[in-house]
Amino acid sequence: MSSAVENPATDNPADSPASDVPVPSETIGPDATAADARAISEAARETSWDRPSFAKGLYLGSFDLSLIHPWPEAPADDVERGEAFMARLTDFCRTMSGRTIERDALIPDEYLKGLAELGVFGMKIPRDYGGLGLSLVSYGRALALLGSVHPSLGALLSAHQSIGVPEPVKVFGTPAQKQEYLPRCAAGAVTAFLLTEPDVGSDPARMGSTAVPTDDGESYVLDGVKLWTTNGVIAELVVVMAVVPSRTDADGTVHKGGISAFVVEMDSPGITVENRNAFMGLRGIENGVTRFHQVRVPAANRLGREGQGLKIALSTLNTGRLSIPGLCVGSGRWSLKIAREWSNARTQWGRPVGMHEAVGKKIAFIAASAFALDAVFELCAEMADAGQKDVRIEAALAKLWCTEISCRIADELVQIRGGRGFETADSLEARGERAVPAEQQLRDLRINRIFEGSSEIMKLLIAREAVDAHLAAAGDLASEDASLSDKAKAAVGASGFYAKWLPKLVAGAGMDPRSYSDFGRLAKQLRFVERSSRRLARQTFYGMGRWQAKLEHKQAFLGRIVDIGAELFAMAACCSRAEMLLRTEPEKGASAYELAEAYCEQARVRVDEYFDQLWRNTDDGDHALVRKVLAGEYEWLEAGVLDQSEGTGPWIADARPRASVKANLHRKYR
Repeated sequence: MSSAVENPATDNPADSPASDVPVPSETIGPDATAADARAISEAARETSWDRPSFAKGLYLGSFDLSLIHPWPEAPADDVERGEAFMARLTDFCRTMSGRTIERDALIPDEYLKGLAELGVFGMKIPRDYGGLGLSLVSYGRALALLGSVHPSLGALLSAHQSIGVPEPVKVFGTPAQKQEYLPRCAAGAVTAFLLTEPDVGSDPARMGSTAVPTDDGESYVLDGVKLWTTNGVIAELVVVMAVVPSRTDADGTVHKGGISAFVVEMDSPGITVENRNAFMGLRGIENGVTRFHQVRVPAANRLGREGQGLKIALSTLNTGRLSIPGLCVGSGRWSLKIAREWSNARTQWGRPVGMHEAVGKKIAFIAASAFALDAVFELCAEMADAGQKDVRIEAALAKLWCTEISCRIADELVQIRGGRGFETADSLEARGERAVPAEQQLRDLRINRIFEGSSEIMKLLIAREAVDAHLAAAGDLASEDASLSDKAKAAVGASGFYAKWLPKLVAGAGMDPRSYSDFGRLAKQLRFVERSSRRLARQTFYGMGRWQAKLEHKQAFLGRIVDIGAELFAMAACCSRAEMLLRTEPEKGASAYELAEAYCEQARVRVDEYFDQLWRNTDDGDHALVRKVLAGEYEWLEAGVLDQSEGTGPWIADARPRASVKANLHRKYR
């Protein structure tokens, strides 16, 4: 196994600051407490805001349109190189068959080799290291195109470049690590990111994988099991998260250890891909279970410092999450095409089905939402490329909102197609009709609401950032452990913050009918966004005042707060993009305005409903009910059915360290 550097201590200090390791390494595992989990998550967060954030302001009642308008412009060279690459990629995509991938549940090796020759595995890798150095915008457009052939292609490239080896090495690697790994990745070495375990998902405090330093300090010995390792079945290189134990050197130096990141060669002795997992969708995905048993990893292969692993993971995801919205854009465009063509071709009661209001409303939703998907992704990607704004909340919102709305689009398309929407493409073709894989799209898209943070986790993550200013102002008021005297002192400090902040939420540009006049008929939509932003901030304040330290447990309330902000962000993105298209592509301008207005009108209905549900809901009753459900008080309601899964295995597989007893399913395509 190769080493990245000869002296890791020179380029890569061993230990993270104590703040990065908030709990002893020995407490990480199945017995980790809620307090441990909270401390680890908080330590991994980026807490500084050195650049402005449009979305953060949106949640605080500060609607600063100048942060997203005028629309960010990419350098001409980036645009030209991106368009040239897309032309080459389009030609190659026409040679691939998504039907073949679906039937064989496998991406053929010749497809992988062809993509490697095009440089697709190095789209985001700088040209200095053999990559294409494309912008995030071009990268997302490429994913949309590849996903339209088969979504498994999008998952392959997304897992490789957004969270696999290239991104964390590019950002956190030493010069020598970059020189060793990035050219290999650009040339076609498939990579993966291994964090999840059978009993570890969004709560890394329970992590069981360990990386124990050898006595000479030259290596770590890696043990553990990783689940749902996308690309892991064919990967050459992987990033593995594991817990390094605390220890004391002979000279008295104390190392706190903690969750750390390692680049690992998949042909290392002791690594076994024990299973290639199969799913309801993404049937070509190379996703497996990977076991590490006494795997020696050179110390030089550690990314960053010990204990910095989660910070690396979260930082990578800040922009890495934009890959999934790119794929969602592709699904929205395809759904609109199919809905339009089918609804013109199919006639019922003397009229095309699309002209019947019940179907027409669905088409209107698809068209408006497809435009919004495009606007949200392109805006986030352009801002990330420019590097002048902090887009961590924007990227998270894009991932959350795009995955939810694209699933609704796919479901509506199936409904528009009727029985044909439920029928497979092969079956349609076999009986002489156009092979439209509407049901496949629904299956394939469903995972996006779980990938890289489920919608529920994303809402909590965004909510944490959205209420950060309130938590900082409240201090001990927001702490369940603070004493009454500490809370009293905190109340005095908080009153000063709110005395300055709350008056700003009373009035704003949204109340002036002349505001945003440059946007013509869309001006009223932006005024609504501005008014709603201030209203959203006020409602968040009311929630903080009502629940204080218990606010973090009001996940349904916080989820609605996030949903409102997501819709407002999408509305603003639509308006900005429509205005940009009017200036730069006048032939599209009028249509873009119509689509933006349609989306905004639809979104306003949803926003009003979310606001209403903040205080008129069944949350308390549902909470009481679920406690009884979990206690088994309604088991009688489950009678009369058979559970065929009983006796097939435990709910969670045994992930204790041991040698593998299964055949290694790892394979290479090159």
